[in-house]
Formats: sequence, C-alpha cells, structure tokens
Amino acid sequence: MHRPQRAQQSSYRRLFTKLAVHRRTDVTDAALGTLLAFIAGAINAGGFIAIGKYTSHMTGIVSAVADDIALGALGAAGIGLMLFVAFTAGAGCSAILINWGRRNFRQRQYVYPLFAEALLLIGFGAAGLLQPGTFVAVAAPLLCFIMGLQNATITKISGARVRTTHVTGMVTDIGIELGKLAYVSRGRAGGHHPVVANLGRLSIHGRMVAMFFVGGIIGAVGFGHLGFGFSAPLAALLIAVVLPVILSRRSATTI
Repeated sequence: MHRPQRAQQSSYRRLFTKLAVHRRTDVTDAALGTLLAFIAGAINAGGFIAIGKYTSHMTGIVSAVADDIALGALGAAGIGLMLFVAFTAGAGCSAILINWGRRNFRQRQYVYPLFAEALLLIGFGAAGLLQPGTFVAVAAPLLCFIMGLQNATITKISGARVRTTHVTGMVTDIGIELGKLAYVSRGRAGGHHPVVANLGRLSIHGRMVAMFFVGGIIGAVGFGHLGFGFSAPLAALLIAVVLPVILSRRSATTI
C-alpha cells in the first residue's frame, strides 16, 4: 500500500475517533452529521418496511393529524398526536442528557444521547424479534422518540447548522446556495455586496441528503430481509462512535 493511502486511512480513523468529542470543529460536525443522516435514513425507510410508518416526517404527521380531525377520524388523529409527542419527548431527552453531561462530565456530554440512541435501537430490535405482534403498537412511537433524540443531538452539537432527519430543510438550503451560485453578481454595483454561494454548506447538505437516501435504501433492504434485527448494526455504528470517548482517560474527568 502506498504511503499516501496509508496516511489517508489513518486520517479517517483519527476523524472517526473524534466524532463524539466535546471540542467541535466544522469537519467533525459535518462527518457526524453525515453518519447520523445515513442512520436516520435507514431507520426511517426501514421502519416503514418493518411497521408501515415513516417516523421522522413530522410535517407529514402533523398534516395527517389535521386531516384526520377534519374528517372525524379521531382514532387516527390520536395515533398521529402520539407520534408527535414521542418525537418531541426524544428531542427533550437529548437536551436533558447533553446539559446534564455538560455540568457533570463535560468531555462526555455528547456521548450520552448517542449512546442512548444505540441502546434504544438495540431494545427496538430485541423487542421486535421476541414479540413482533404486540410490539408493533409501540414501535412507531419508539422510533419517533429515537428520531427526535438524534435530530436534537446533532442540532445542539452543530449549533443548529445541521439537522439529520429534516431533509426538507437541507434541500431548502441546497436550493438557496444553488440560487446564489446561479445568480449573476455584479460585484458592489449599486452599493450591494456581491452574492457568493457558500460552497461548504452546499457540499455538506448535499452529502447528508445523499447519505440519507443511501441509508434509506440499505435500511429498506436490511429491515426487509432481517426484520427488526437490522437495528443491531445501526446501533453498533453509534457505539463505535462513542467508544473512543468513553475509553479516553481524559473524558473521565469530572467537571
């Protein structure tokens, strides 16, 4: 193997071990966001295969609740409201875990919600395999909770620059930057600043949408063939992200 290839692989390994550290950079935020977008896509599409529900699409869920109420389908509206509450509760849980970690174990503050997501995915897979019939009733709220947990976690980590389950927002940002790129700027003519596209933001959101799509394909295939058990490799990815921080001696320092 050539030295440049070895150096590149070593660089990727170093980056992977820093995805959950508390000192953030644009690079680690983008890398973590891309990985979580892949997992979100897999859970969302795979969850539909497993239980017949998309669990990250709050816009659709809220719209469906409104339609169901208007049509008098109060039972369906109640289910949609339950999914909305579960997603919101997951986001709230992320905020609690991060703020608790920030006050008690600062170096591990982002580990807790990511590790919680991994445990919930393991529980989802185990419960689904053991009791597939009765578990379906609570599977959708659980996946919504997981999606809310993940989306809030990357939102807080990145300072609201990245949201992994909110594809509408990412596509909107892509459109904005493409519009800037296509706009013929005439410098400071008329006292206006030149219009310049943020190519970094365009690249990040483009990669995240692509990884959400790829994750959706893999999740649909995985859940379609393995059922609930496919949540195990997704949980393993999250555990691999948090383990370097958990095992780090510096991260054990209490603040």
